[in-house]
Amino acid sequence: MERKKLLYKTGVEYGDYTINHVLGCAHGCTYPCYAFMMARRFGRVKDYNDWLQPRLVENAIDLLKKEIPKKQKSIKSVHLCFTTDPFMTGYPEVTEMSLEIIKLLDHYGIKCTALTKGVLPSELSKFDRKHEWGISLVSFDEDFRKQYEPFSIDYPTRLASMKSLHDLDCKTWVSIEPYPTPNIVEQDLRSLLSQVSFTDRIIFGRLHYNKLVSAFPGYQNFYNNAGETVIAFCKEHDIDYHIKARTLIDL
Repeated sequence: MERKKLLYKTGVEYGDYTINHVLGCAHGCTYPCYAFMMARRFGRVKDYNDWLQPRLVENAIDLLKKEIPKKQKSIKSVHLCFTTDPFMTGYPEVTEMSLEIIKLLDHYGIKCTALTKGVLPSELSKFDRKHEWGISLVSFDEDFRKQYEPFSIDYPTRLASMKSLHDLDCKTWVSIEPYPTPNIVEQDLRSLLSQVSFTDRIIFGRLHYNKLVSAFPGYQNFYNNAGETVIAFCKEHDIDYHIKARTLIDL
């Protein structure tokens, strides 16, 4: 597929600009996935199976070579990606294009952040140290992953790829979002946090659009307590953090 524009100002609270150079995502998250719901609503994909067949924007690099210089001075950072995955498991052509895009951003001195449920490639260590490489990690329960992130890479492999980059002096971050309530999966948040204590930044947010969340008694108290646990942990370990809007609410 081709597009006429690829570099967008994002409305996501911790983002600046974003590039989504793939339509669809083979990881097939069922939380449900907001990106899939929007793509289906606006007719970009027909159904879930269509969403699982990622399509590259073939003219992505040519577009960005024209767009980036025009907006270079106004860009604080560019995120890969908010509606797809830049390092999609089983799709090396997606990773290849993502690396080409990062190389282009690096050339213009623009900070890039990336987030994946796949493997962070070792090639990322070759870029400027201002960039930030992250993984999405809401659990270590493999049964949960197989149900809610069915075609993503397993958690230990995902975490190991980030740890390898950290050990090469790269900046890393973890998105613990959307974090599930105990009626979806029983787990110890503090234990999860302890396994990412080496990272530079943690983003934490609740699970939306899932009826099981509201069915859990005292779900807002649960998220308030979880958010406070994240804040306390990050302060204890000198980790930068961001708690997503609508996660902590005064009762």
